[in-house]
Amino acid sequence: MEQFLKKVRFLFTILIIVGVFWFFYGEKLRESGFQAAFSELKSDVTSLKNSPEVSSGMEKLKDGARNLFGMVNEKLDSSLDKEQPDVNPVKKPSLATPKQAFSIHNIELGDSKADVESQVGTPKRSSLNEYGVEWHAYHENYQNFFMVAYDEQEKVAGFYTNQDLISSKQGLKLGTTKETVLSQLGNPLTKIQKGLTFYQLDNEEYNTFHIDHSYITVFYDKHEDNTVTALQIISDNLEAKKRDFFGKPSPYLKEGFEYQLFDLTNAARVNHNLGVLSWNNTVRKTARDHSTDMAVHNYFNHTNLEGESPFDRMEADAITFRMAGENLAAGQQSSIFAHEGLMNSLGHRENKLRPEYQELGVGVDFNSESRPYFTENYMKK
Repeated sequence: MEQFLKKVRFLFTILIIVGVFWFFYGEKLRESGFQAAFSELKSDVTSLKNSPEVSSGMEKLKDGARNLFGMVNEKLDSSLDKEQPDVNPVKKPSLATPKQAFSIHNIELGDSKADVESQVGTPKRSSLNEYGVEWHAYHENYQNFFMVAYDEQEKVAGFYTNQDLISSKQGLKLGTTKETVLSQLGNPLTKIQKGLTFYQLDNEEYNTFHIDHSYITVFYDKHEDNTVTALQIISDNLEAKKRDFFGKPSPYLKEGFEYQLFDLTNAARVNHNLGVLSWNNTVRKTARDHSTDMAVHNYFNHTNLEGESPFDRMEADAITFRMAGENLAAGQQSSIFAHEGLMNSLGHRENKLRPEYQELGVGVDFNSESRPYFTENYMKK
């Protein structure tokens, strides 16, 4: 089957080349023969190749052709790509009504790390977050995915999930409407103070509430009728440790944000019955270089200041691919907020949930004001 598809792609390429030649030089070929047509083609190429307008147009044509071939490949491979890797389904835990406002996987603020891990085992990954502590990611091949942060006494000080592990006293859960959340929890916060500065919290994609000595952020999916898609809870004590809106930049936080965004993407893919992506360290370098470039030179664009597209940058780093895509985000205080924002942007959501993609590299860097820039590069070999 794969050999057959290669032949189809080759024939498709030849047909395009022949079609373009015939469009421009078919009349000359009929009148004067191949040699005359070829001479005219050679003359046209010589006169046009140094034109700036043509050069710019050729770059656009190259990107367009790459996208066209990507779409053809996608159609040709659809029967193969829709076959996702076999994943043994993991049983969802039976969720009890919590003592506090919310629980995730029956875990509440103040529970001990020992109790958590007696239920779910050791974390699959631990990485630094913006609060100066680690997110510990627990899951089984990204099923029953959630992250927990612990304080100095190894007590739960924060947690997050974007899967059906949410329980509350009010009956709120994954899929609850935004209207129901607001009717049950009241008015959300409109600002939060960090030092002498107030930061506005007027975002339609999430609400933050101050309940039970904790900051509860409820995220909504506007592509699913503004229903609950994720929940983050941070204790007052942990929130107080973050003195500014953004976390303190460091190589560890950079790497933490990168791995967290990767894990969040895979957890979202599992929610939509898609296969998980593999981490690609070489692609991560390409993505991080672009985040660094944007942070240092103060711009935000898929095309860098040298005119290079994401595909150009990957090719310059000797990365071969049949299909690729890029997501960008900037200014969110964490990978969680960046991920949820991207999921609410249709084009970025489609990249995250494209069945054909196989690998992902995430790169993060910070500007002089600690503002993070996030780059996700997806690919299929």
